[in-house]
Amino acid sequence: MIDRSKRVFLPLLFLFLTSGLNAAVIKIGSIAPGRSIWDKALNDMALEWAKISGDAVQVKIYPGGIVGGESDMLTKMRLGTLGGGVFTNIGMTAINPDSVVFNTPFLMNTDQEFNFVFDRLKPDFEKQIEAKGFKVIFWTLIGWEYFYSKNPVLYPEDMKKEKLSFTTAGAEMGHAWKKMGYQLVPTDLKDMLMALQSGINTAFYLPPLVAGSGQFFALAPHMLNMRLAPIVGSLVLTDRAWKSIPDTFREAMLKAVSRITERLYQQTLDLDKEALKTMSENGLIIHEPPADSLAKWRAAAAVGMDELVGKAFSKEIYDRIVALLQEFRKTHGK
Repeated sequence: MIDRSKRVFLPLLFLFLTSGLNAAVIKIGSIAPGRSIWDKALNDMALEWAKISGDAVQVKIYPGGIVGGESDMLTKMRLGTLGGGVFTNIGMTAINPDSVVFNTPFLMNTDQEFNFVFDRLKPDFEKQIEAKGFKVIFWTLIGWEYFYSKNPVLYPEDMKKEKLSFTTAGAEMGHAWKKMGYQLVPTDLKDMLMALQSGINTAFYLPPLVAGSGQFFALAPHMLNMRLAPIVGSLVLTDRAWKSIPDTFREAMLKAVSRITERLYQQTLDLDKEALKTMSENGLIIHEPPADSLAKWRAAAAVGMDELVGKAFSKEIYDRIVALLQEFRKTHGK
């Protein structure tokens, strides 16, 4: 027979354990489409975290922007209705404004340059983000943007004849593009196909996978095979969500995330190549850049830099990146 004290204690113990488990349910928003490789990676992470913690930590993924875009997710994280979100370097600017520096046109153009620079900046970025009340769970390079256009574009002067869709940057980046002399037409990604069909836009810049999956390339069938800017993806949790995970699980969870993101990075590269192959078989014309073109694109981008440096991102971070790139290129060649 259970005495009265135990009859009181056991329900209280159950409630305590249940409330602890509820506190470790982490809701994560994502703009990545459901069943995409990015969505699968997040769900793999959720399964791994549940396994590591013996189901004490449950992660629920809300894909495809069903909880809103990047700014909406951040608002909900601050309100406490979301525990985390997946962001690009553009969406991260609301937490860490210097993140947008990676969207600077033609600043870097190889994976090796990006990795060299980012590995050295990442600790400072993470400190700044943590000071705002967030924890970065992972960063990953998820692709590069390229120009696509109705007519062949090899040099900056060619792009000035096109109506360039502007979909992924803030106001300062828009001012920079305009100062470079381009005809800029703000267009949401969901309206891109209609804008291209109507002639409102005749050019855009996106990663191959997005250009292919959206069928945008069919109306802008010329691609310049020159990397414009990297797209960085990150998973960020609120401090509250991160602290709801017991200390004993955190190291193993971060190691699991590292394995998953390494696999995701390779899958993204493979899918980009597959997308380019499929688009080429269906009418995309890929133009190799002339030998003198990169210097001209960089010179054109420099015209708009005063709209970015000290406005979109700090001069300090820009100068650090330039110095790091000079160091890398001196050692490894241009």
